[in-house]
Amino acid sequence: MTYYYNGFPQSEHDEKLNLINVDQLEEDAKRVIPEGAYYYIASGAENEWTWRNNTAAFNHYQIVPRALTDMEDPQLDTEFMGMKLKTPVMIAPIACHGITHKDAEVATQKGAAAAGALFSSSTYANKSVEDIAAAAPDAPRFFQLYLSKDWNFNKMVFDAVKKAGYKAIMLTVDALISGYREANLRTEFTYPVPLDFFNRYLGAKGEGQSVAQMYAASAQKIGPKDVARIKEESGLPVLIKGITCVEDAYKALGAGADGIYVTNHGGREIDGSPATIDVLPDIAKAVNHRVPIIFDSGVRRGSHVFKALALGADLVAIGRPYLYGLALGGAKGVESVIEQYNKELKIDMQLTGCKTIDDVKKAKIMHINYTADNLPSNTDPSRMKPYPVTSENQPQEDLDATSGASHH
Repeated sequence: MTYYYNGFPQSEHDEKLNLINVDQLEEDAKRVIPEGAYYYIASGAENEWTWRNNTAAFNHYQIVPRALTDMEDPQLDTEFMGMKLKTPVMIAPIACHGITHKDAEVATQKGAAAAGALFSSSTYANKSVEDIAAAAPDAPRFFQLYLSKDWNFNKMVFDAVKKAGYKAIMLTVDALISGYREANLRTEFTYPVPLDFFNRYLGAKGEGQSVAQMYAASAQKIGPKDVARIKEESGLPVLIKGITCVEDAYKALGAGADGIYVTNHGGREIDGSPATIDVLPDIAKAVNHRVPIIFDSGVRRGSHVFKALALGADLVAIGRPYLYGLALGGAKGVESVIEQYNKELKIDMQLTGCKTIDDVKKAKIMHINYTADNLPSNTDPSRMKPYPVTSENQPQEDLDATSGASHH
């Protein structure tokens, strides 16, 4: 089922997914996502070493099984910044969900709400914060901010986000410019679907712009004073997203951050930077529970969620896998992805005697370093496989641009 926006194909699927693991989605999603859009999601910076190592580095840490624990039926519910959640797995903010599904962030929010997970929306979302909030009025949600050079734009965003009931702002500080993403260059990717905040503020749809051009509108200079100003003008808690070293964690705390978000942007910015799981323990020790910690990058298994929680995270965010789930199953696909993580996490909890998420945070973890790979990127011509051609993933330039006629 496919909808076309100006000839760009968008999935209309709405179905639960039968998953063995979330890795299978990476290949399956090619059936319904156009090539340029797919590699915008799937790729990382330069040779993608950090992108791959984000996942591989979880093997540096080992879960110690526990026996004779006299425990069964582990529970996933947790509390974060006053919000009661059914799972410690949350939806990381990613731009432009419309490249995978017609209902974009609205469907993602519905799927997250059905799973009882925290949702977060990007400044570069296709759908409005109002429409996203209306999709699940009682669900908790955060907003990820790409700070603009134009503070009138920022103020418009703050007012809309607060009125729509978002609980906090996550200020991105690790992506002041776009990393060197070779896949975007090879496919000549530009945003094919309008971005709401650009549309409402500038009358510009944000269509046809490259990733680098979009970043150029954002502030390339962010300091502690900006954190204070955002808190003052928005009236919302501010978490600092993009912390990967102890020094920056201290700086964020000194600037008044209400939370720390440990991430390297999924390996999309600096290739050769450390995997986030390798820097998490030292950051968590430095923060010392003064503020909560969110973690992401490379999370593909319930055991990864377990390890991140045991090493200091309070919530663990997933990114690419839920977008693939969105493309293949809409809101129900997003819910299916979260459920798969939950299923695997509960097994690890049972086998370690962890009844609650608080127990997981005290679980025993061993640390033995293993060497990661050093391969060229997946879009390098020496490794790139032919992209599948299906009836659902091909642009249709001869369609009425406004009708978006569907092909079923």
